[in-house]
Parts: sequence; structure tokens; C-alpha cells
Amino acid sequence: MPGEERGSSEARPIGEKTREKTKASNVSMHQLARRGMSRWELEQVLAKREVEPHLAAAELDRLESVGLLDDAALAVTLVYTQHTRRGLGRAAIAQELRRRHIDGAIIEDALSEIAEDDELERATELALKRVPQLRSVDDEVAERRLNGYLARKGYGSSTVRQAVQAAMATRRSSGVRFV
Repeated sequence: MPGEERGSSEARPIGEKTREKTKASNVSMHQLARRGMSRWELEQVLAKREVEPHLAAAELDRLESVGLLDDAALAVTLVYTQHTRRGLGRAAIAQELRRRHIDGAIIEDALSEIAEDDELERATELALKRVPQLRSVDDEVAERRLNGYLARKGYGSSTVRQAVQAAMATRRSSGVRFV
């Protein structure tokens, strides 16, 4: 019949296949315009929108081939933004990247962008910023709270220890305190 594909088990009209491809493309572009997504995340969105798996795979491959879908670039961007803007440490960033189903090797490469000195510097900045908020509590409680705060941010124990020591040193040298 005219307008139908021959040899296809589904024998769908050509116009309908074109609409399905357009739908996959529109959904993909809309999602990528909103925020960076991993291949897995976009695949989930397409499945939720009931795009056929073979069309979704073709669209994902097309987007990767033109550079609009790149898990490695997304990982590097997330490492930078999560570390500099949100102050997260390696562990928290790695957890976020795993949640987005980014490959482990890509995660390791992206995390190598953070030098240990940079991580310590950022943790110290966060601790120094937090110390004044803890002036109403004694040193032991302040130290414990700073430790918890930095640990939740994903910093390693040695980094947390050094950052807390630096922050507590400024607290102790701030003059006479009456408790």
C-alpha cells in the first residue's frame, strides 16, 4: 500500500514514523536545553515519553555524534560547578555522578581535575565561613559541628581535620570569650 513501509513487521505509515522521530528529537532537545543530561538520564526521559527503544537509541547516537550528548564533558562540568559553587568534596561529587549513571572511568578522569590542595583550600574556606556561626557554642561542639558539616559535603577525613584545625585556630585567636 502507498504510504506504508514494505517488509516491516509493523507496517506503519511513513508519516507516523517521521512523527515519532520528530517527537524523539523534540523531547531530547527540550531536555538538553533545560540542563545537561547523561545518556542514561535522557534515555529514561525518552522511555517515559513512550518513544520506541530503537528510535530512542538512534536519537541518542545522533546526539552523541554531533556532540550534544557527552557524558565526559558533563562530568567535567559537574565536577567544576559542584566543587567551586556548592563546595562539595570528591566523595559527594562522585556520588552525584554515579547517580546520573556516568561510567566509573569517566568519573575518575573528571575527579582528577581537583587537586588535593584545591580540595583542602575549598574545605578550609567553608570551615572559616562557618566558624562565626558557631560562636555561641563551646569549642568542642563547634569542632564537632564543623567536622560533620565538611563530612556531609564529601570531604575526606584528613582534609576535614586540617580544615577544622585552621578554622578553630582563628576562633581561638579572636580575643577573650565569656561563656
